[in-house]
Amino acid sequence: MASADLSAELECSVCLNIFSDPVNLKCGHNFCPICINRVLDTQDGSGGYSCPECREKFRERPALHRNITLRNIGENFLSVQPDQEESGVLCTYCVDSPVPAVRSCLLCEASLCDKHLRVHKKSPEHVLCEPTLSMESRKCSVHKKILEYYCTVDDICVCMSCCVIGGHKGHEMESLDEASEKKKGTLRNVLQKLLTQREEMEERVQSLQEHRREVEEEAAGDTERVSALFRELRRRLEDLEKRVLSEISGRAERVSISVVDMIRELEIKKDELSRKMRDIEELCNLTDPLTVLQESDTGDLCDTEDGDDADRERHDRLLHDGRGLDVAWISHTLHTGLSDIITEVNVFFYIQEAEDILLDVSTAGNYLRISDDRKTASKSHRHQNHPDTPERFQYYPQVLGSRSFSSGRHYWEVDVGGPDSWIVGMCYPSMERKGGMQSVIGWNKKSWGLDRGDDQYWVIHDSNKIPLPTNISSNRVGIYLDYEAGRISFYDLCDPIRHLHTFTSTFTEPLHAGVYVGGGCIKICGGNRVM
Repeated sequence: MASADLSAELECSVCLNIFSDPVNLKCGHNFCPICINRVLDTQDGSGGYSCPECREKFRERPALHRNITLRNIGENFLSVQPDQEESGVLCTYCVDSPVPAVRSCLLCEASLCDKHLRVHKKSPEHVLCEPTLSMESRKCSVHKKILEYYCTVDDICVCMSCCVIGGHKGHEMESLDEASEKKKGTLRNVLQKLLTQREEMEERVQSLQEHRREVEEEAAGDTERVSALFRELRRRLEDLEKRVLSEISGRAERVSISVVDMIRELEIKKDELSRKMRDIEELCNLTDPLTVLQESDTGDLCDTEDGDDADRERHDRLLHDGRGLDVAWISHTLHTGLSDIITEVNVFFYIQEAEDILLDVSTAGNYLRISDDRKTASKSHRHQNHPDTPERFQYYPQVLGSRSFSSGRHYWEVDVGGPDSWIVGMCYPSMERKGGMQSVIGWNKKSWGLDRGDDQYWVIHDSNKIPLPTNISSNRVGIYLDYEAGRISFYDLCDPIRHLHTFTSTFTEPLHAGVYVGGGCIKICGGNRVM
């Protein structure tokens, strides 16, 4: 077993033979110089080189370094192999004590040790080979002569008699060495093809393993994002529940306060009526008519006009108030809140497919530079001398996207950069292009925008500016359009994504993306986004 293990370590992985003057690469693997040069030759012109053992890549053809130590180990190993491998073949002439043979003579049909080999005849007809017990396999089965040639017609080894008088007369012959080298060449070509196939399969395995790792990483990221989404949804539902329950309890509390106030007032009036009743009963119990008639406060006591019509109306109203839920209000509140939450879910999953929007250069204002890829708009202090067309914004550094949206759900992102002023949003194509402020995104009925200026943020439509309660924390903004639902939503693409505002409307024209650049630059970020 030790010999077999050592043999495996001393084999070239290309030719599978024991190393012959081995050389090694930078990665540390060893090869026969002929074998590795042949492999490197096949890699010429492929843009790089690789080790056939570990596939380490090299930009340049690697230098080969002789491994003297390994060569010496291999030579020592080979020097003792015949005794070990052919221990079953003994010298024919050593009859007194068994001695392992080192060679066999096919002519003499005898095996020889080193001692008898030195005195063996050296004439050409004495053909020596590795020690063997089956000498008949090296002789012609017909003529019982040594096989010396290879018949290329019948693909068989033959003896001299086969070539001269046998069935192979006139056939093309090759020496065994020549035929063997040709077959080795064919086998080496096959080996090289197999090596190439193995390399391709290993590359496929590596690519699949890499794909598996990517899928696992994406799954882990998706799991975290979905968990974050559900945490946010639970928070939003709890907030909605608290808002509805707070309104119900607040309404009950308001009615209760009003009822308590009226009860207190009615108790006071009831006490006053009780007093009058006692005074009247006292008068009625008097026997002296003069005293009864001369009582000065009887006018007040006899005043039975209660004058409490307002109290009755207030009483009836309070009895009606607080009965049952305000179904209309609760329904509207729940519908609006749940609709916003559903929009959040839709955006979360749709947001990974951002629209690939290009800017329409024909609409760009003259103080706006558009990049060659039509993705970036930059504020310029120099007039760009764009052709004057009806579509172009005349006075302001604005530009529209070339793509229009007249149905469906769409999403796009913008990198708004640093603290410069800007507006991003959606616009009708009929929006004013040559006017004053009414031609700015958000300052008319035909556009909706998210505005930044003076370190503050607003959403704006029809000149109505609504300040945002908090500033945007990231440099990227997402805009989501649900055309049929009539919604335009803005999002701060922080982690997790934060909803900023949603406009609701009934759209009557196709919509285009639009940007206003008050300073710096704005970049459209289309395509899939890594979340």
